Amino acid sequence: MRRIADGLDADVIAFQEAENEEAAARVFDPAKYVVIMEARKGSPGGTCGGKFPSQMVIRQAVGFAIRKYMAFDRHVDVTSLMRGNEQLRSGVDITLRPEGRAPIRLLGIHLKSGCFAGNEAKACPIFQDQIPALEAWIDGAAAGPDRFAVLGDWNRRLALPGDMIWTEIDDGDPANADLTLADARKPPACDPRYDSFIDHIVLDRRAAADRTGFSETLYAPGEKHYSDHCPIAVTLRR
Repeated sequence: MRRIADGLDADVIAFQEAENEEAAARVFDPAKYVVIMEARKGSPGGTCGGKFPSQMVIRQAVGFAIRKYMAFDRHVDVTSLMRGNEQLRSGVDITLRPEGRAPIRLLGIHLKSGCFAGNEAKACPIFQDQIPALEAWIDGAAAGPDRFAVLGDWNRRLALPGDMIWTEIDDGDPANADLTLADARKPPACDPRYDSFIDHIVLDRRAAADRTGFSETLYAPGEKHYSDHCPIAVTLRR
């Protein structure tokens, strides 16, 4: 994982499912990156689907690794995404202020797993309950002065034609809430079992105008991959 992170050579990386800053520092070199994570403590619960009954899930936290030379502001965590449940993740909200470049606001998220498409799965009521809170953040940021992106583990195949969640959030109201899915029309290549991403970088109208590239980090030849989570990146020109 450290090799993959180093290979990204990114100014900022959104990540999920780390227990604490010390664990994240094993992946993101402390000589290069500052790590910030959500303040939510979480509570012990779950046994990885019953496969490991002696090992309790303590916390799967959202965070950012930010280049040490990069100035940023940290805003209050978006706890409304938790819906009052300590096992659901809050959002980490920051504004990057790179020297000589335009600021960009970023929200790192990890939504409820299990409602990847449609609305019939058992997890869908919880997942769908998070969406109004997320849309409220998007609309607030769209009305603000800075371009923005929402990035992380959406646990949703937003690029599927007619996806109801994408239709709901991409409503262009306010005008900068005219959103762009960075991976649109780009199937993942990291694992042939999957034909669409569930991790996404979603750009507002202003950030989308500054996008110059999209990339996916592939694994080394012979390296096995057991997930539909694929590291992805966008490049902005300013």
